Amino acid sequence: MLNSGLLPLYFIIRFAVGPNGVISGDKKIPKECFVKHCDQRRKYPVLYKLEFQAAVKVETHSCRHATKPNNKEKNQNPKCIAYDYNRVVLDQLPNVPDSDYVNASYVDSLLKPNAYIVTQGPTENTVNDFWRMIWQENACCIVMLTKTFDFIKVMCIQYWPSAKVNSENYGDLNISVLHEEELANFHIRTIQVVKKQGTKEEETRTLLQFHYTEWPCHTCPFSNAILEFRRRMRAVVGSRLQHDNPIVVHCNDGGGRSGVYLSIDANLELAEEEDCYDVFGYLKTLRQSRKGMVETLVINQYKFIYDTLEEFVLCGFSWFPVKELSQKLKQKSMKDIETKLNEYQREYQQICKMTPRFTIGDCAGGHRGDNREKNRDVLIVPPDNFRPYLTSFQGNTFTDYINAVFVDGYTKPREYIVTEWPLKHTPGDFWSLVYDYECSAVVVLCLPPRDSQQYPPFWPEGRHSKKYGPVFTIDHISHNHYANIKTWLFRINKKIVSLTELMAGVKAPPRTVQLFQLTCWPLGHRVPTSTNSLVELMNMVERWRQRIDYGPVVVVSHDGRGRCGVYCAANACIEQVIQHGEVDVFQAVKTVRRHRPQLIENMTEYKYCYDLVLHYVLHYLNKDQKEKK
Repeated sequence: MLNSGLLPLYFIIRFAVGPNGVISGDKKIPKECFVKHCDQRRKYPVLYKLEFQAAVKVETHSCRHATKPNNKEKNQNPKCIAYDYNRVVLDQLPNVPDSDYVNASYVDSLLKPNAYIVTQGPTENTVNDFWRMIWQENACCIVMLTKTFDFIKVMCIQYWPSAKVNSENYGDLNISVLHEEELANFHIRTIQVVKKQGTKEEETRTLLQFHYTEWPCHTCPFSNAILEFRRRMRAVVGSRLQHDNPIVVHCNDGGGRSGVYLSIDANLELAEEEDCYDVFGYLKTLRQSRKGMVETLVINQYKFIYDTLEEFVLCGFSWFPVKELSQKLKQKSMKDIETKLNEYQREYQQICKMTPRFTIGDCAGGHRGDNREKNRDVLIVPPDNFRPYLTSFQGNTFTDYINAVFVDGYTKPREYIVTEWPLKHTPGDFWSLVYDYECSAVVVLCLPPRDSQQYPPFWPEGRHSKKYGPVFTIDHISHNHYANIKTWLFRINKKIVSLTELMAGVKAPPRTVQLFQLTCWPLGHRVPTSTNSLVELMNMVERWRQRIDYGPVVVVSHDGRGRCGVYCAANACIEQVIQHGEVDVFQAVKTVRRHRPQLIENMTEYKYCYDLVLHYVLHYLNKDQKEKK
């Protein structure tokens, strides 16, 4: 009712306006009151709109330089341009009019003036100016918040060399990438910049680029992912109070996404120093510093700032060094005298509170009449935004639907596809999934009874080929059976039946996949009878993927929810242990449950994720590190 405007104005003012007649957000919010502050806005969402509209009605400064005829073509978006009073002024190039202009603005943090430079993503016309600015301002790092290509549009050119090129020249600067680290939601690049001073003299600098890759325009990312991104950046850059070099932040136009990130970063820095937040006040600062910061039309961006800061208040940092693992697990098992809960239980309750809930509308594809019979349980249906769509044509009676969801890993997005054991009429859909997404491995985490009608076999266990559906034939290449683990190597052959594809001469090359089955996790058991076998299975899958191109892993359980979350979360944690010497089961489980809330469905599975990581650290870590060396 509040959003519809049916409530009296005085009722809105009572919540939106403080005792002094100013917007209630117009003061710093103590950290201990921030969750209650967010609860109030969830209850009355119109408060977001009132705050936002009040914050953006600030004095607009002149933009004379940005609107000059010579400079207009340098702006990606005329709504996101630099004010004259705080624009970055480049050193003038000889005989080049207006070469002092770049669409970039100095922006204060809540603690330090000119802590950031906010700019647009470089274009073909402005990339030299971008690197001139980086050098002139001696930037300590670059934060990039856009893909180079998104929604059939070039958002920002790639202003660093590709992997195939050693270095590239931009004006009198030579740029090369010394190292690149890939994580699921962002990449970290170490970039070397060499300035040619003359015929012989050179000056070399090194800076880091933090590139967030999973934030499409006009949407919001996941809060825990953006907090992890910011943590990685701050771990390297440190506090801006310690140095004068600015952080360069850009999205495609230096507007919405840049403003959101600066709001989160500046408020977290304020909380570290003063234990309070000032979301509303800082939005006014941003709007006074640059046009278009935090998009006007995307009100959810403003709400996302609140949600992310609230998540940090509730969850804080949940990671710890791997060397503290045994000690931490002992602490987590101790019960609190007042709540009667141990740390595992408190963490799992928090995860359950923060897990998204999907509506029938979110999962419309699985509830369609022609897809309803493809689900084992009508309550476990994938959301359309996160499900794999089948692309192989198998006849007019087949649809693009399979009950499966993408799950992010630690180093790759959509690294896993979680699905249920196929029904009698869906093995063709299953093999379409494996073929269409070029999956490298299939991991089956259960062993149903032989000749089960409920769980019919969906791969050839003998040496003969077998057809599944009208299109796919699976050839047996080889098999190996170990204690508690069985493996098969299959070739997937696809027959072209679409008349359009036949006339176009489309070919369907055969693809190879390895299937791994864990045989020590009987139905009805919450955990496997051998933890070592499950960890060994994970290692076998990883070794296989290292031999071929890393494709997604299809993870299968009897119902598509139990067991699968344990496998994905534990794998992500083990990757984190190997790459960074850290453990963060809490965030790994939060990530796994983003697209299918039923994953890690009980306390036993949550606690078992910790047990798996501990087992790996005690029995495999040193051995794997020696092999890599």
